[in-house]
Amino acid sequence: MEKIFNFEDRLVRFAGECIFFTRQLERLFENEYYKNQLIRSSGSASLNFGEAQGTITDKDFIFKVSLVVKELKESRNSLKILDYIKEGDSDKRSKLLIEVEQLIAISSKMIINKK
Repeated sequence: MEKIFNFEDRLVRFAGECIFFTRQLERLFENEYYKNQLIRSSGSASLNFGEAQGTITDKDFIFKVSLVVKELKESRNSLKILDYIKEGDSDKRSKLLIEVEQLIAISSKMIINKK
C-alpha cells in the first residue's frame, strides 16, 4: 500500500480495505458476523474523525477522537478473531492488523496532545 500521511485519508483507506478484505471471505455465519462488525467499526472510525474535525472545543475533539480509538480497537478485535480462525487472505489480514495498530497509536497521541 502506498504511504499516506493525511490521517483522514488513512482512515478512509483502512475502511475501504476492510471492505475489500471482507468481500473475499467465505459466506459462513461466523464470517458474516465478524465481516459486518469490521465494516461497521472501521467505517465508524473514519466518520467519527470527520466529526472531530468540525468540533469547536478541545473537549469535544477529545470525545470524538476517543470514539475513533474505540472503533479502531473494535476493528482490531474483529481482525484478530478472523486471524485466529485463519479466515481471508493472511497477507491482507496482517497488513490490516499493522495499519489498525498504527491508526490507534496516532489517534491516541492526538488525544494526549490535546489534553
